[in-house]
Order: sequence, then structure tokens, then C-alpha cells
Amino acid sequence: MTKAKSIKPVAKVPAKKKAAVVSSLGVLPDSELKQVVKSGAIYAEGGIKPDQIQPASLDLRLGKVAYRLRASFLPGDQVVADRLDDSLVMHTLDLTRGAVLETGCVYLVPLQERVKLPKDLSGSANPKSSTGRIDVFVRAVSDRARAFDGIPAGYEGELYAEISPRTFSVLARTGDRLLQLRIRRGPQTPVRDMTFSLDLHPTQSDIVGYRAKRHSRVIDLAAIGAHTVEDFWEPVRAREGRIVLDPGEFYILASKEKIVIPLDEAAEMAPIAPELGEFRAHYAGFFDPGFGVTHSKGKAVLEVRSRDVPFILEDGQPVGRLVFEKLTAKPDVPYGAAGSYSTYAGQGLRLSKYFEAAED
Repeated sequence: MTKAKSIKPVAKVPAKKKAAVVSSLGVLPDSELKQVVKSGAIYAEGGIKPDQIQPASLDLRLGKVAYRLRASFLPGDQVVADRLDDSLVMHTLDLTRGAVLETGCVYLVPLQERVKLPKDLSGSANPKSSTGRIDVFVRAVSDRARAFDGIPAGYEGELYAEISPRTFSVLARTGDRLLQLRIRRGPQTPVRDMTFSLDLHPTQSDIVGYRAKRHSRVIDLAAIGAHTVEDFWEPVRAREGRIVLDPGEFYILASKEKIVIPLDEAAEMAPIAPELGEFRAHYAGFFDPGFGVTHSKGKAVLEVRSRDVPFILEDGQPVGRLVFEKLTAKPDVPYGAAGSYSTYAGQGLRLSKYFEAAED
């Protein structure tokens, strides 16, 4: 009888550990914004339109009503809707039929877009360039917010626009886009910044900027390029590379430097440091990737207001600062590229899109 051979146990090979999936940190480009919309983290009745998605931001649309408020407010630990009672709301305007938002008044408008952000995504809002250039002050408000324009990670609920026209009254309707939303994964982490200066060197036309006229007609937000420049603006000319800002007046000026936003970065114009002067040079400040990359021009257009006293500005004077962040990936369609919905690619001194072309 043959002896059975002993069988040696086969040594177990340890299973390979699955590599952890690490998502890139930074501002989301258009391709990831589409995925966020597809997942339902940003949604709206009727859906999100393709042209709302910019290279690194999403346009937000006004809803059906505007509440005329006694005063601006932050909800603190409350839901915004719970604050909209007779003690705060003076009257309600129907935006589906169009309504005039008047200068010196404060309005709150529920936006069409709502969010249900995952815990790794947060948002920040800013007025669109066309909004800032007509001196309409717009800020985003969310439930239980203790600051404007910030959407905390994991936030679920409605978004609102607080609107305060400063110089021009505007005719607004449901669907108008005054704000844009930037979504980021992880904390806001600037990678660099740059200071830019003012261009007051006279050109062939001798115009270095524009000053808004008081008591002008209403600007119709649906009438792109239909408003006559002379009805709303007077040209500003520099003497020896210098201008004097009148207190409280609103100016459109331009940077001396060309601004270039690399395809793997996004930028935001930061409020000017007070030590640089008694004026403000920032009302709308998102710069998307690709701005200035493929065009010979690409200046920053500045919305400027002197605070309390007349203030002299000189050619080459520092007036603003751009803060850059990394994108999680390059955009599919950069700003100014074919197929983009860009308005101000390759701009010099440029008024808002609501006016006839007036660029130098």
C-alpha cells in the first residue's frame, strides 16, 4: 500500500489593495460642473441651460418675484423664507411680467437654481461683469448665512440674490442673469496674486474712462447693445496722466497691464487694500481660465468709486489685485475660445454689453 503524499498548503497571496480615489482640489471647470449638475447637486425647474456653464463658473437666474426690503440683512441662524414677513418686506414685484428695480432700494430675489452640495464641495458667488459695470450691487444669500456670497460645503437649500441698483434703475425679468457661482473642492487656497495698475495714458481718442450720468433712463436687462452710450455715460479724459474722482460718482476705467489667466487657473479680483487709496475698485471680479490667452488685448475693466473725499488717480497707480486658484482640471472650452459664451474676451476699455460698442 503506497503512502499518500502529503499536500503542502498553498500560501495565500495577499489581495491587492484598491488604490484610493483622490479627487483633485480646487475650482471646478466646465466638465466637472456638468457632472455636478447631472448628479442633481445643482438643479432648477426646467433644468440648467448649456449656456449657463462657463469655463469655471455657472450663471444663476432670477426667479419669479422680487421682494422690496426695508433694509439689507443676513439670516444668521434662520431660514431666509422665515424672515420675509411684513416687518421686512415692503411689497412684492412680479418679475414674470418685468419690473423696474429702482436706485437706492434693496431687493431680494429667490433664484431659480437650488443646491444640494456634497460635503466636499462649497461655492462662492460674484456679480457678473455686465452687472458690475452698470453699478448694480448684487450679492448671494443662503439660509443661515452669516456672510454674503459664500455657500458652505454640504449646503442644501435655496439661493437668493440681494440686488441694490446704485446709479441706474434696471428693468429685470425672470431668467435674467446677474450672478455667477463658482464651485470648489476643498478649502479656498490661493496659489499666487498680482497687483495691477491704472491706465490713464491718453489714446488716439483721448478717452481713458467713463463716468456714469445721474438720473438716466432705465436699463433694460434684456436689451443687449440697445442703449446709447451718451444717454448714460460721459467720457473721462486725463490731463497729464491724472484724473480726480468725485466722491460717490461711478467710473469705468481699465488696467494698464494685460491680464492672462492660464488654462489651469481661475482668478478673482480682490477688494483693494485701503492703504492704496480712498476708493473702491472692485464690484465684479471672476476671471475664468483662458481670459487673455488667445487675444492681443485682455485688460481688467474696473468699476471705481471714491469713498468720501475727492481723490487723485495717476497713470500707473496700483488699483487692484488678482488672486489665483488652481483648477481641478483644464476647461473643455476656455474663455474666449470658439464655442464659448464669452462676452469680454480681448477687451480694452469696455462698457457693459447693454450699451452700443464703445471700446478704446
